[in-house]
Amino acid sequence: MTKRIYLSLGANLGDRESNLHAAIAALPRAGVRVEQVSSLYETEPVDYLDQPWFLNCVVEGETELPALGLLRSLLEIETRLGSKKEFTKGPRLLDIDILLYGDETIDTADLQVPHPRMLMRKFVLAPLAEIRPELKHPVWYRTAKELLKTTPDRSEIRKLAIRKPGC
Repeated sequence: MTKRIYLSLGANLGDRESNLHAAIAALPRAGVRVEQVSSLYETEPVDYLDQPWFLNCVVEGETELPALGLLRSLLEIETRLGSKKEFTKGPRLLDIDILLYGDETIDTADLQVPHPRMLMRKFVLAPLAEIRPELKHPVWYRTAKELLKTTPDRSEIRKLAIRKPGC
């Protein structure tokens, strides 16, 4: 069964833009049909602040993989492209998170969907609202666009001009 999915991609080490492009290019081989990619956003780190700024984007796509199979495929992309997470919230070459997996709510030790912190993260909500402003998951009371307007996240974020990956 095909599921509509939304992924958040981020990088703050190495050639950030190339890292994101390489990850998006690898998605089809990992079982994801990419349908839409947001613009790139340069974003201030949150939580652990002593690190370089990130480039972030959101990918909309479809997959026939089960949720945990998708997670494994995304982790393989990160590993294949050389990403290592030295510590939680720290710098990385690449990070890919599953934001939404259809209308499902998943809460296991390995995967939480909707992503548990996505509504508190401007670096996720801005690119998501760009490509799907009216998107609403069954557990949300507002659309992506409304959630972006009301997020308590005050970190700085800049949309980059004409650098849309995957197009």
